[in-house]
Amino acid sequence: MTTPDAASSPNAATRAKAALKRDPWDLPDVSGLVVGVLGGTGDQGRGLAYRFAKAGQKVIIGSRAAERAQTAADELGLGIEGAENAECARRSDVVIIAVPWEGHGRTLEALREELAGKLVIDCVNPLGFDKKGAYALKPEEGSAAEQAAALLPDARVTAAFHHLSAVLLQDPAVEQIDTDVMVLGESRADTDLVQALAARIPGMRGVYAGRLRNAHQVESLVANLISANVRYKAHAGLRITDV
Repeated sequence: MTTPDAASSPNAATRAKAALKRDPWDLPDVSGLVVGVLGGTGDQGRGLAYRFAKAGQKVIIGSRAAERAQTAADELGLGIEGAENAECARRSDVVIIAVPWEGHGRTLEALREELAGKLVIDCVNPLGFDKKGAYALKPEEGSAAEQAAALLPDARVTAAFHHLSAVLLQDPAVEQIDTDVMVLGESRADTDLVQALAARIPGMRGVYAGRLRNAHQVESLVANLISANVRYKAHAGLRITDV
């Protein structure tokens, strides 16, 4: 016999249908989250740290050397702090991975314990360069994001912020970053958080773009944007239409 409680409890199919009916732009409040940026002394990391701090997030820059991280934080101001990578990971709610591709695997493997349970946003683009320009590399795992997921089994790995111009991010004269951010991940709750973080930066919008298995083509597209930027002397980004 079915009890009233059982009859009134939604099953998995009902919950899934309800989720599909949700307004995709009804995103959570992320203003209280601490954002850590590993690789925050590099151009992309510094730019993201600056933009999130300017938007009101608490930001911690991480580096292999705490002194270098603190120097970068002092230069940026806005209440940004600097710390060694492990401390940055421990103290942050959300950790952006913005390290060079060459050190990506080693960095994450060393921080497996500190990143356990954290929302990790990988924005690393595996690229090679030769006399013909930039070209995409394909990691053994399929993408940088999938490598991160393999190395961090206890973290919630997402992928986003691949197509942003470090020049525009770091330029205080640029008030808005006119671009969309493609967000990938396995959990809607996590991708919603990343979309909400992207929306904290004026002019920016986070758009869900699939699961991590689709990260390779998103990471690879940066090679095409670099080619466009060189040809047109621009800082190209992306806009997704009709959403």
